[in-house]
Amino acid sequence: MGVGPRLELRQSQQLVMTPQLQLAIRLLTLTNVELEGWIGDEMERNPLLASGDAAQPAEPAGPSGVDAGPDPLPEQAHASDTGLESLVRNGEAGGDTALEADYTGERFHHDCASDQPADWSERSSMAGADEEGFDFDRVASGGETLAEILGRQIAAQFDGLDLAIARFIADSLDECGYLAETVDEIADRLGTSPDSVEQVLARVQLLDPVGVAARSLSECLIAQARAADRCDPAMHQLLLNLDLVARGDMAGLVRRCGVEREDIVDMIRELKSYDPKPGLRYGGEAATSAVPDVFVTRGPDGGWLVTLNQATLPRLIIDRDYQAELAAGADRATTSFVNECVTSANWLLKALDQRARTIVRVASEIVRLQQGFFEHGVSHLRPLTLRQVAELIEMHESTVSRVTSHKYLLCERGQYELKYFFTSGVGSGDGETASALTVKDRIARLIANEGDDVLSDDKLVDVLQTEGFDIARRTVAKYREALSLGSSVQRRRARALTIA
Repeated sequence: MGVGPRLELRQSQQLVMTPQLQLAIRLLTLTNVELEGWIGDEMERNPLLASGDAAQPAEPAGPSGVDAGPDPLPEQAHASDTGLESLVRNGEAGGDTALEADYTGERFHHDCASDQPADWSERSSMAGADEEGFDFDRVASGGETLAEILGRQIAAQFDGLDLAIARFIADSLDECGYLAETVDEIADRLGTSPDSVEQVLARVQLLDPVGVAARSLSECLIAQARAADRCDPAMHQLLLNLDLVARGDMAGLVRRCGVEREDIVDMIRELKSYDPKPGLRYGGEAATSAVPDVFVTRGPDGGWLVTLNQATLPRLIIDRDYQAELAAGADRATTSFVNECVTSANWLLKALDQRARTIVRVASEIVRLQQGFFEHGVSHLRPLTLRQVAELIEMHESTVSRVTSHKYLLCERGQYELKYFFTSGVGSGDGETASALTVKDRIARLIANEGDDVLSDDKLVDVLQTEGFDIARRTVAKYREALSLGSSVQRRRARALTIA
């Protein structure tokens, strides 16, 4: 066989990740808050992008103008394009009708507690929310930080070398107020003796909050007991044997402390008033709550409406006036730049519109499949997988995964990550499967209401099987541990410690 050059014709198929497809995938993974920042950066790079208002001519709508339409469930979403999949097949977003929001008719389009309908709480109680009702707690920073409070006290009570040691100790605390470095390490760094560090450390532990700069839980609680003038030998022994307290070993505590059982109970009752993490009283940065990306509200016909959160996203348009101004009498380089900006802006608007449609469509399908949850609570949550949703809306499973990651849904029952609605199943007596979250909720309720008759895992299995759940003992134990609930022995001992 001769060796030489020759021509061959081969046919192959491959998926090319175009810049436009990469943009669509990237936008799909962002939350509304992240997307807001990304759009701001894009507006700085592209001078033709501008925030629109009602007085300006409408361009293809951005995600701030998206809702699920008048239908309570996603029939209209089914009629739209298939989202990210269309970009893969056609290279551009589908046209469809513009998804414009009616701001005057919209009942719930902001992301703070004060913007809810007046009858929100009433509807929640009517739906039987009970403890599942939405909690509108908003946590904010509480003024001074721990470092500032300690720094002011240290400056007033220490001087010289002791001042330097105390400041170094204050800078070495973790968020709970515990000392993160050893005494020997601090002494080596400051070039002093461990005894000097120990003496300063004992004084720092008596600053407000008392117990700060401790190296262990026992040391933290002992400092608080000394400040309260309650650290007698019996209390000191109790605080040195916290492992026995955790196990509820009353006999061992009586032997170690040398007092009667009633005295042990009194000391444990006082111990509960101490703060095991004194540093957490003073936060650093303000705690921020997750901003919902999707709202689910009741429609006028009793169905469910799915809308995007409009408060966090600007409405984007192409500034045609500025485009015409730049193009007038422009040279070749300017014309090329303007055309580039127009193409980029058009792709961005289409990608944002497609992202909005895709999120609404996935969320609408979740609401339809989990309608029992929105009506009755977690006890009616169904097992659900990403593949089930992907098949029903004719999208790829990875697309559904991107849509549901780090995005939140706000409804009458509270705020939930979209991933919350995807759970494994447990067999039930009627041939259906129940959600694992439903079973966990039932286990938690049974243990919370068990009273003096502490339920073992075997008893929990019997009760659940009587209620129609086909569940094994090891599964009950796994769910109980996932809920951070102790075994029946641990709960019985904890109950004994609380009885005077």
